[in-house]
Amino acid sequence: MNERPETNPLGEFDLIERFFKRPLSNSNPQILLGIGDDCALISCSAKDQPGALAISTDMLIEGRHFLPGADPGLLGHKALAVNLSDLAAMGATPTAFTLAIAMPEAKAEWLEDFSNGLLKIANHYHCPLIGGDTTAGPLTISITVFGRVNHTQALQRSNAQLGDDIWISGTVGDARLALGAIRQEWLLTPAEMALVAPRMHAPTPRIVLGQKLLGIAHAAVDVSDGLLGDLSHILKMSQVGAEIEIDQIPRSDTLSEQALERQRLCTLMGGDDYELCFTAPRVHRKTIQSLAKELDLNLTKIGVITPPTPSLMILLDDSGQILPAEESQHYLNSFDHFKTAT
Repeated sequence: MNERPETNPLGEFDLIERFFKRPLSNSNPQILLGIGDDCALISCSAKDQPGALAISTDMLIEGRHFLPGADPGLLGHKALAVNLSDLAAMGATPTAFTLAIAMPEAKAEWLEDFSNGLLKIANHYHCPLIGGDTTAGPLTISITVFGRVNHTQALQRSNAQLGDDIWISGTVGDARLALGAIRQEWLLTPAEMALVAPRMHAPTPRIVLGQKLLGIAHAAVDVSDGLLGDLSHILKMSQVGAEIEIDQIPRSDTLSEQALERQRLCTLMGGDDYELCFTAPRVHRKTIQSLAKELDLNLTKIGVITPPTPSLMILLDDSGQILPAEESQHYLNSFDHFKTAT
């Protein structure tokens, strides 16, 4: 990125006004007051969207969640996408978000690219920026997103039922495959990297899928820290177990061409895919298959909810054999911010 010299340093309120403040859209009447006051105001009485206010916060820190020198436009996209993915996992409809950002210095070119990426995805999902804060410091991006969902249908992690099918949307593992190539854990050709890198840098939150699953699915989680690790949150909170057919987990053609061990590592332990893993009664199988066609999105059954088991879940290979306990436990070790090295 070419640096353009700044004639005048940007102040806090100058950069908010220039890069982040936008007129409120009439398409979202729930937003009563946005950027510019001590608080934003959101109406909680929308007649066409009864229920609860869904709230989620995520923080991205340079060197921990993204690489130094990351493309600011893609970073702006991802910063909001990961929060919208949390709303998708609850079946919530986006309402608005706030942004708190710390930067070593306020560079206009970086801020222009970042805000363009951020506000483009915000506009796509009708989720306006309504407030936040800026300060000087190590590059840190914190977003809080708000949505609405009928609380009687919300896809809570604690609601998986015995006999439920376990489903996953799209494909998983490409983001981890790209990260491994960046870390030089393995080699990918430029063509392969071009195919998988967008999954890492510009994920797609499955908002519409989450909305469509209301009344169909029992529980859901977005795959941010690894499929099995994230699924374990559902199992623990629902006090159930699971059987997973690990080689039925959908993966891209690029990942399918890798060695089997690498495929399993990426699909079972890799994060940053932001697909939805959900459970639903068997009676809804045809409905879910029809939904996949409607959305033009692969929805794949990968297992079933079982009574609780000491190992939390049983992993089966493509021949139906149970993986050894030590190998299964290895795959259950998903990313943890305080245990996993950057």
